[in-house]
Amino acid sequence: MLTLEGNTVNLRALEPEDLEFLFTIENDEAFWEVSATSTPFSRYVLRQYLENAHKDIYEVKQLRLVICKKDGTPLGLIDIFDFEPKHRRAAIGIVISSKDDREKGFASEALRLVCDYCFRRLDFHQVYAHVGTDNVPSRLLFEKAGFVRAGIKKDWNFIDGKFRDELLYQLIQDVY
Repeated sequence: MLTLEGNTVNLRALEPEDLEFLFTIENDEAFWEVSATSTPFSRYVLRQYLENAHKDIYEVKQLRLVICKKDGTPLGLIDIFDFEPKHRRAAIGIVISSKDDREKGFASEALRLVCDYCFRRLDFHQVYAHVGTDNVPSRLLFEKAGFVRAGIKKDWNFIDGKFRDELLYQLIQDVY
């Protein structure tokens, strides 16, 4: 699929062999804040998830892709979720698992690839992202990709004993 192939990364479907990679990411408490997770996932539950990962986005309203280096090494995940077919929109979430692989352009390229896929293959009207106001790297990532800050949700998330604001970013196909 040329749509999901970039210069430094490719996006691919989840495979059964991704179980340990998925287990590591889903159980890394550093990511729980951005994924709204509060409990660990078992390998059993993740194995069941992988068994159903082949289902169509129109059926399950989400699609998770693995971000890989050109040599196939997994770097992270990019999700299309909360898909609303009638409104032709969905949310996007992204994570690069290792700190050593961040700020090297992998996330930027993966985001560009998934936006191209959403607009050109799935015919979305818009994609959007929810980003905590204190998550500066993610804010910069989405802004660099052309997403526009559309609003702020005050006291939206309760994290570490405090309410925190969250930003809404949108990218509309006509602007893209």
